[in-house]
Amino acid sequence: MRPVLVCAALAMMAGCARESAPAADAAADAAIDQASSQAEAEPAIRIETLARGLVFPWSMAFVPNGDILIIEKAGGLRIFRNGALQPSAVEGLPRDVMVNADSGLHDIALDPDFDVNQRVFIAYAEGDEDANRLAVYRARLANDALVDGEDIFHTGPDKEGAGHPGGRILFLPDKTFLLTVGDGYRYKASAQELSSHLGKILRLDRDGAPPADNPFVGRDDARPEIWSYGHRNPQGLAIDSETDVIWEHEHGPRGGDEINLLEAGANYGWPMTTNGIDYDGTLVSQHAHADGVRSPLIVWAPSIAPSGLAIYRGDEFPDWNGHFLLGALAARQLIRAQIDNDGRSVAESERLFKEIGARLRDVRVGPDGLVYILTDEADGRLMRLCRSC
Repeated sequence: MRPVLVCAALAMMAGCARESAPAADAAADAAIDQASSQAEAEPAIRIETLARGLVFPWSMAFVPNGDILIIEKAGGLRIFRNGALQPSAVEGLPRDVMVNADSGLHDIALDPDFDVNQRVFIAYAEGDEDANRLAVYRARLANDALVDGEDIFHTGPDKEGAGHPGGRILFLPDKTFLLTVGDGYRYKASAQELSSHLGKILRLDRDGAPPADNPFVGRDDARPEIWSYGHRNPQGLAIDSETDVIWEHEHGPRGGDEINLLEAGANYGWPMTTNGIDYDGTLVSQHAHADGVRSPLIVWAPSIAPSGLAIYRGDEFPDWNGHFLLGALAARQLIRAQIDNDGRSVAESERLFKEIGARLRDVRVGPDGLVYILTDEADGRLMRLCRSC
């Protein structure tokens, strides 16, 4: 099946563009709070700014008590509680965090048994410019601090440079989790090498070990943690709560951002196949498709630089039921995309909220059925979409 190709009149940008949008002032916040989308459904969608002052926030997790934990790429973990961002950062984070360009603290996820053990998992870049790796840190949240913290997993081999770390975590119904690992930018050939974690999606248990039923367990030429391979820089990972289908999106090079239906053992092609070109205008590959390679279900060219992925299930936006919501760093909008009736193809539906005026780093559906967004900027914002508020 060939992917849907989305072409838009956007400036071509690298998938990991690093500049931030200018910070908006309080007046801009007030204007945004009054803005509504151009969607046809009524009542209109409102955008609320819940908090600002976050330093390049990267991800968030919803605690059962109503708190929201927010990771800042440059080294902070903040708590949004009772309508306000708490002034002090959470202590107890990993110490050897490499903060440079794309790399830093990345995703945060709650243990499936958080109510019992209060454990959180954090993906982060560990090391320095000359030798670094993606790591997973596990700790308990107690009295607004992380305690008993330890690294439970490190990718290998080490790489140079800060580019394409990956770093999304997704827990599955069996309480194992997936971890996205980028190709390291300079190491794209490694995405096809099963002896390397680079350019892969891994599956681990809560102690950081590979489950026995992973697809490459028992092969001498493969790392047992690998779940799928041939990825460039995966920045979105979500499971549909109604179908248990796993979806992933990743940055292409110059063009070629994509959404994939994720399956164990599958090869997603990079860099053998791609719908984009290199940043200098040369071809990465002459092939967009190949035998034995899973083709993306949607492709964006020029790039939108997707980051954060949610599948909407809730009552607040019934017309979005089962749709993808993803942030766009380059396009600076919320993208809504829709799975077609066959369940295996995707088409873009609309682009929303250009008035936010910032790169969107993370998108989540909260326990209340509302949509939460983080903006990727030095004065980052936590925002919420609603109709009934």
